[in-house]
Formats: sequence, C-alpha cells, structure tokens
Amino acid sequence: MKRFFAVALGILTAIGGFVDIGDLVTNAVVGARFGLSLVWVVLVGVVGICLFAQMSGRVAAVSGRATFEIIRERLGPRVGGANLVASFLVTLLTLTAEIGGIALALELASSVERRLWIPFAGLAVWLVLWRVKFSVLENVAGLLGLTLVVFAVALFQLGPDWGELVEQATRPQVPASEPVPTYWYYAVALFGAAMTPYEVFFFSSGAREERWTVKDLSVSRANVLIGFPLGGLLSVAIAGCAAVVLLPRGIEVSTLSEITLPVALAGGKLLLALVILGIVAATFGAALETALSTGYTLAQFFGWSWGKYHRPAQAARFHTAMAVAVLVGTLVLLTNVDPVAVTEYSVVFSAVALPLTYLPILVVANDREYMGDHVNGRATNALGLVYLVVILAASLAAIPLMIATGAGG
Repeated sequence: MKRFFAVALGILTAIGGFVDIGDLVTNAVVGARFGLSLVWVVLVGVVGICLFAQMSGRVAAVSGRATFEIIRERLGPRVGGANLVASFLVTLLTLTAEIGGIALALELASSVERRLWIPFAGLAVWLVLWRVKFSVLENVAGLLGLTLVVFAVALFQLGPDWGELVEQATRPQVPASEPVPTYWYYAVALFGAAMTPYEVFFFSSGAREERWTVKDLSVSRANVLIGFPLGGLLSVAIAGCAAVVLLPRGIEVSTLSEITLPVALAGGKLLLALVILGIVAATFGAALETALSTGYTLAQFFGWSWGKYHRPAQAARFHTAMAVAVLVGTLVLLTNVDPVAVTEYSVVFSAVALPLTYLPILVVANDREYMGDHVNGRATNALGLVYLVVILAASLAAIPLMIATGAGG
C-alpha cells in the first residue's frame, strides 16, 4: 500500500509540476495565434522529457548519487562547469518567471497590483524552502496544481468543433496571417518549455531526497511515463481553450487574464476561482522546484552538503544559495520587468541550454562503472541520439529565430 501511494502521489505531483508558468504562457500564446497546429511539438517534448527524466531517475536510484554529482566526476570540471553555468542561469531565469507568475495570479485574484505581491511571493517561497519537508512541499503544491484540469473541463464546456481541432492537430500548417519563421520560433519555445533543464536535475535530486534505490525503479518509471504525459495533455487543453476562444476573436495573449478568459466564459466564477488556485499552486510548486534546483546544482558541483533531509545549519551553503537565488529573482521583478516577457525569454533560453544538459545525462546513463547492468538499452540509446539531434537543432535555431522574429512579435 505504501508503494502504491508513493506511485500515486508521484504521478500527481509530476502533473502539477509539468504545467508551470512557461507552459501556461507559451501554450496559450500558441493556441491564440496558431490553433492546435503546434500540438506535435508538445508530443515531441513530452516523449523527450520522459526519455531523459527516466534516465536521470534511474541514475540516481542505481548509483545512489544525484546526476549532477556524477556529471562533474565523470566528465571533469570543464564540461561539468559549462553544464553548471548554462543550467544555473536558465534555472534562475525560470525561477524569476515563476515568482512573477505567483504575483500575477494573486493580482488576478485580488485586483492588487502585482508589484505589491512580488515581495510576499518571494518571501513565501523562501519560508517554505527553509521550514517545510521535501515530501510535504512537493505533494501539496503538486496536488493543488491539479486543479488546472479545469482547462480540460472548460474545453469541453465550450463545445468546440472537434473535427476542426483534430484537423488543426493532425494536419499542421502555418496560418496565412503568420510568417513561417514565427511559427518555428514558437515551435522552439514550446520544445524548450516542455524540456526545461531544471526538471531532470530536480527529478534526480528528488529521487535522492526520497532515498530511491534499485527497488524503486518501477516507481520512477510510473512517475515519468504516466505523470509527464498527463501534464502534456493539460498543456494541449490550455492551447485548445485559447484556440477556441481567443483565435477567432483575434485576441493575443499578453496578460494572465487573457489566459484564463476561456475558462471564465465556459464555467463562470467557480471555474475561474479554481483555475486561479491552480495557477498559484502550479507556479508556487515550480518556484520551489527551480529554487531547489539552483541549490542542488551548485551544491552537487562543489561537493557541499545538500538536501531537505538536512537541517539548514547542516547544509548552510545549500540553503544560502537558494535564498540568494530567490532574492535575485524577486529584486529583478521589482524593477518592473514584465513577468510574461521574462517567461517567454526563459523558455527560449532553455532551448539554447538543452545540449549541455542532456548530452551528459546520456553519457552517464551508459557508464557501467556507475550503472552496472542498468545502463541504457539499444532502443533507449537510439532514441536518445535522435533527440540529441533535435535538441541541437533547436538550440542552434533559438537565438536566430528570436532575432529574426523580434521574439515572436
């Protein structure tokens, strides 16, 4: 029974963590401009994150060490350092976006200007990181984030032309009103949102927080192979709501209220309240994960004590790193930058950093010194190599497309 609940809760928290502010904004923007013609990117992204997350979780369970510790040891300080710099900066940018997402959701709920909420959002994230146990913070935020299923409910309530939506999804094409480079810019952004680097490092480190061993490989697979695809379905539902309500009216997404508009039209105040709760919970949970990831990567690279199972005094540098990351993100937002713009840039720069994140994971997952008989099989390696080509292409195209399209404008 205990193992059953470990699987069930892991699946639920994976769903809650998958749909963060990056996925919310990017999927809504894409749905409002391209309908469901980019759903294929979500599918590619979900398969990719499942592939590498299961490698990362297996490495942690078999070796008894977090992936980032082994990357530095196996590939050396130069490669490990490049991985650290790229993943840390992208994770810090993502953390900033998540804190901004919390403030935006609270603004929508209260009509109080977001800049007044930003310090409280940052303080709340730090207090939870400092005082709350890992299992509690992960499960509570993830389970509450499941209320984002109201996007799927709203899509059915809207009564769309399902044939048209299926046509958009299965026969993707660039709308006549949109330039081809803009279409591919948002394809790269969606891919980056689905495969954000912090997810695999958090998953690996979380496996060590929960003391996974070889006996828990089935738990790891269930978390990955059920949780992430369900999160992907929620992403498609967000895009679908935007495609049904915003696209025909020519409404472009620039605020959180436009993302939630289809839900309000479908279900009134009740569904709107639920979706706001879901956004607060999902962004808060993602803020916790990204803040933890900044501490995990630094501590694992430099050999510090780390983990929520340590008291703050026993892992002072780990907790200090997280506190500084939260403070930096909060201060950046107080300069009055647009959190939605920060989110859009974070998913693009995530795509840029992907090769430095996923190539080392593939290398470590094939090292028998650490993995023994649990190295990747041929099919996993073949699919991993295919994805490395896709990842490299997305990484090389991201910045040129951002410049050419004016960040999708």
